[in-house]
Amino acid sequence: MRVLVIGAGALGGYYGACLVRAGGDVTFLVRPGRAEQLRRDGLRIVSPHGDFAVRPKIMLADDLKETFDVVLVGVKSYSLDDAMAQFAPAVGASTMILPILNGLKHIDALTARFGAAQVLGGLANVSAGLDADGRVVQFMANQTIVFGETKGPLSERVLALEKLLNVPGIDVRASEAIMQDMWEKFVQLSTLAGITCLMRASIGDILAVPNGEQSIFRLFAECCAVATASGFEPRAPFIEFDRKLFTTRDSPLKASMLRDIERGSVTEAEHILGDMANRARTLGIDTPLLDLARAHVAAYEVGRQRAAS
Repeated sequence: MRVLVIGAGALGGYYGACLVRAGGDVTFLVRPGRAEQLRRDGLRIVSPHGDFAVRPKIMLADDLKETFDVVLVGVKSYSLDDAMAQFAPAVGASTMILPILNGLKHIDALTARFGAAQVLGGLANVSAGLDADGRVVQFMANQTIVFGETKGPLSERVLALEKLLNVPGIDVRASEAIMQDMWEKFVQLSTLAGITCLMRASIGDILAVPNGEQSIFRLFAECCAVATASGFEPRAPFIEFDRKLFTTRDSPLKASMLRDIERGSVTEAEHILGDMANRARTLGIDTPLLDLARAHVAAYEVGRQRAAS
């Protein structure tokens, strides 16, 4: 399969580089500045599993004239509208669009633009970011992609894509319940982003203060209630996993949203915290900690925009 990766940031850069290293037919659709950097330095990965670099095929939006079998979308949510306009020429009748963005709102946006038949559900569990030199730095060892049809059982195309993505550096799983998986990730991320941004601290530091653990699990319960009312009650293994995740003493874990705040960047707060809070309002669910976290990051955004102007 011919794969077009949208962008070469943390998500697309990491997974795309793993595919290139394994011999995949992969092209990266990037902006001019990133293209120049990749031509000069290559796509460099810093990973707990071993550092590596590849020389990727790159393309600018103006040069995109042909369709691809797979479009892997890993951009930030606030860049999705521009990205859809840029990669639209790559989407043919049989193209699979695999988004690995955080949250859920993007599924509706992609479906409205390209049709439900083109869009898979998907999620990525990898903690990574770009450093000042443009390298993709993997902070933790997890590196999973999960995907599937948004409706119905596993399909032949999903199984073929699972085989394609089964390369070193990617732990891949085709799912028969991808929307359930995505909702659970949405709950996890809303909790992690909400509490670490609200406290401006890692999970380990929050656990070290009075009422820290209680605050984490109050927010977790709020988000679980929204998922349950939406028809996607979190499953027992997920609850157990997150309970361990959120009670690990000295854990350095913090949301990428907090890292964005720490470097003065735009965040995905409305796509994650805002969307979860809006769903809660629609369902009549009270979420005081979630609302406070949303307001906290929104206030940061107001200040950031004022400083920029």
